[in-house]
Amino acid sequence: MLKLFLIGIKDLRLIFRDRAALILMLVAPFLLTLGMGLVTGRFSGNSSGISDIPVVIVNLDDGELGKALVDLFNSEDLAELVEPTIGSEPEAARLLVDEDEVAAAIIIPVGFSRSIIPQEEDFESENPSGKEAPQIELYANPTRPTSAGIIKSIVDEYISRLEEVRISGETAIYQMVFSGRLPMEQLQAAGEEMGQRLQDSPTDETLAITINTSTAEGEEVEFDILAYLAPGMALLFLMYTVSYGGRSILAEKSQGTLPRLLVSPTTSTQILGGKVFGIFLTGVAQMLILIGGTSLLFQVKWGDALGVVLLVLAAVFGATGWGLLITAFARTPGQVASIGSAIMLIFGILGGSFINLEQMPPMIQTLSRITPNSWALDGFTTLALGGTIAHLATPLTALLTMGLVLFVVSVILFGRKNLVQK
Repeated sequence: MLKLFLIGIKDLRLIFRDRAALILMLVAPFLLTLGMGLVTGRFSGNSSGISDIPVVIVNLDDGELGKALVDLFNSEDLAELVEPTIGSEPEAARLLVDEDEVAAAIIIPVGFSRSIIPQEEDFESENPSGKEAPQIELYANPTRPTSAGIIKSIVDEYISRLEEVRISGETAIYQMVFSGRLPMEQLQAAGEEMGQRLQDSPTDETLAITINTSTAEGEEVEFDILAYLAPGMALLFLMYTVSYGGRSILAEKSQGTLPRLLVSPTTSTQILGGKVFGIFLTGVAQMLILIGGTSLLFQVKWGDALGVVLLVLAAVFGATGWGLLITAFARTPGQVASIGSAIMLIFGILGGSFINLEQMPPMIQTLSRITPNSWALDGFTTLALGGTIAHLATPLTALLTMGLVLFVVSVILFGRKNLVQK
């Protein structure tokens, strides 16, 4: 055990003496975090970095549900978050998005309310079910992904609330009709009551969306956009660190260091374990330095300290597994560097380091779960929103399982390659 520890400490010291490695491990994440903080307005006096999002709304619907959505965006709850303007022409609204004057355009089509709350004459038409229900169009600005994502979340929650009330109301009515508790002559009155609930539900206070949230204890927490960006950048470059450590294994083999170690009373298991321990220590040191640095320089609130430490250990463990797997497949240090750089960028994109995963297609969101970035970023966001260790069960379990599976597979591949055998 002592030899394993000493080998790991030795590798940690060597990496921190490499200026090029330090630039990519520490300086680059700091600079990217700073740059993204400036872009989002984090350093302009607004701690969340998100306010007065410009959005244009074109309401072509003459029903209550279209008006309710307009009222929602003009409500006091969203007064500090969005800055809505009312448009009359869909094309003009899309043009404002194309010219980068607004973050998104919301176009409420003709007949939107009647598609959800049918009128009596709608049931008398020849083929009401064959008509395609009009849907709200969200024309998003690709250059403002965060702001557009927030607008999309508001619209999605509004529609989800409508669907929830509609489905629950229809289910209740059908059950009462089939059970005989609702006479057929009262069916229309029940439908009208359900329609009234749909009209009232969007303005219900439970739909209010604000940047501020609160913990289970009732303590108010204000979400800081850097609490999402900073861990995203740290996790992105964590993949570089673990692949750099894996590259050192092949480099020492080609340079003859490993054979000299094997001459000493040190087993191959101790050597490989020590190298892995060194990679793990380097990743932990990198993450903790970045967390401490952003806390001091940018006043980022990472959340529960113990939860942050546990999440860092689990994230580094999962990332180390990927670093070992890359090393096990590669034949030369150069291959590890090339593959590691590609994996770093791919995992950064898939894991949400650059773009919020909610804006990705469902298939990409599912595929992102193979990355330690995605699970760890979920955990860090949870902590930043006031979560505790109890809320980290899923990401911690996923990261530890990922690291363990990849470690076992890597050891098997190392054994077949006789990487550190006499």
